[in-house]
Amino acid sequence: MSKAYVIGHVSVIDHDKWAQYRASVPKTLVPWCGTLILRGKFKKLLAGQHQHTDTVVIAFNNISDLNSWFESSAYQALIPLRESAAKIDLLSFEE
Repeated sequence: MSKAYVIGHVSVIDHDKWAQYRASVPKTLVPWCGTLILRGKFKKLLAGQHQHTDTVVIAFNNISDLNSWFESSAYQALIPLRESAAKIDLLSFEE
């Protein structure tokens, strides 16, 4: 199976709530062997258009684990906090 990735392009609107969300996500990854690869701040647009200030990349062993994590009750419970903390485009990719 191919590795799979979640990439989030983020614009934080409430830093306190975003910190709470960020602190809560890692424990939801454990059952699905998700690994946080990157939490980064945007520095420079090299080509095209980009509207967000932050990016996050999470790796999973396969797309099934990624989807199971996203649909899990643990992660779904965090979505209202995420939505009040930031504007985010969340995408999945497979190698």
